[in-house]
Amino acid sequence: MNSFTFRPLAILASITAIALTGCGSIESAAQDDCTSIGWQIGSKGYNECFKARVYERKLDYSLPPGDKPSPSVI
Repeated sequence: MNSFTFRPLAILASITAIALTGCGSIESAAQDDCTSIGWQIGSKGYNECFKARVYERKLDYSLPPGDKPSPSVI
């Protein structure tokens, strides 16, 4: 395989890996939060805690209302 076809495939694989890692980090952090305070995975309290922590973390990483992302110079 020549370098012209390999480079885009490598870039695409890297972007995909980073995106999948980012998606799992919110859920894994929420799971760590709930298990660290003593909830057992699968219990009703754990499920409520998990949903609340995921919601809070998504709010933390979202843009404020009315704020529009600006295009990057790069």
